[in-house]
Amino acid sequence: MKASSAKQKGRRAAQQLQELLLRSFPELDKKDVVVTPSGVNGPDLMLSPYAEFFLPYDFEVKNVEKLNIWQALNQLEKRKDSNSPVLVFRRNRSPMYACMPIELFLELIEQGKS
Repeated sequence: MKASSAKQKGRRAAQQLQELLLRSFPELDKKDVVVTPSGVNGPDLMLSPYAEFFLPYDFEVKNVEKLNIWQALNQLEKRKDSNSPVLVFRRNRSPMYACMPIELFLELIEQGKS
């Protein structure tokens, strides 16, 4: 696969996540959740301060057939002064998944109980 095709595939996954988030949070619009250009350091979705109120996360999106999860997580962990890291990934003809630190996952479960 050419590098340009791989980047385009990754961008499509980021756009899919953007659409899912906008559907789940109707108070947000496309200006609040922006897909960053490939090659830009930082999260794959840039969130406005308003969107960060609802989504205090840094999203790293991967759309690959074989994911090196540790490399992807390391990419997230390198970021300083960032929100809670969430790795979102998928491959062709499969659903999208999210990977996050267990503490964050348990916190979300606890919030859902109340």
